[in-house]
Amino acid sequence: MMRAVCFVVLCALISTTTNARSTIKSPLPNHKNQGTCSFTVKITTSCSSVPITRDQISLSFGDSYGNQVYAPRIDDPSTRTFERCSADTFEVYGPCARDICYVHLYRSGYDGWKPARVEIYGAHTRAVSFEYNDWIPAEVWDGFDYCRGYAAAAMK
Repeated sequence: MMRAVCFVVLCALISTTTNARSTIKSPLPNHKNQGTCSFTVKITTSCSSVPITRDQISLSFGDSYGNQVYAPRIDDPSTRTFERCSADTFEVYGPCARDICYVHLYRSGYDGWKPARVEIYGAHTRAVSFEYNDWIPAEVWDGFDYCRGYAAAAMK
């Protein structure tokens, strides 16, 4: 019996620490990018994505202290944003975030899109990279949330 309980606890720990991929319904409300910090976001589109997407792409990222940066509609089909095998760089403004530990992308449209990587740089935070290499589902916020580990480390 004790072995079974230990096995279940071990499986639960492994699944919570290794499976940080998450989906959310929407970013937290009431965050308008009127903060004082600037972030550079570099998004690399996979070479196995569609040649070009006309889908609407939005971005949300933040830290474990509740600071969230929200960037609606970072796409621009007229400039061939998110073209296959390309990298696009955006300057995004929002609340100053400390250690960025989550990122979510939102896609609305019918073309599809497969990002390879999202890198975020800021003057007041360490550079961070999130590896996607997977198709973003339509009409849902999809991404990674590593904030539990950051919150625990910050409390030490």
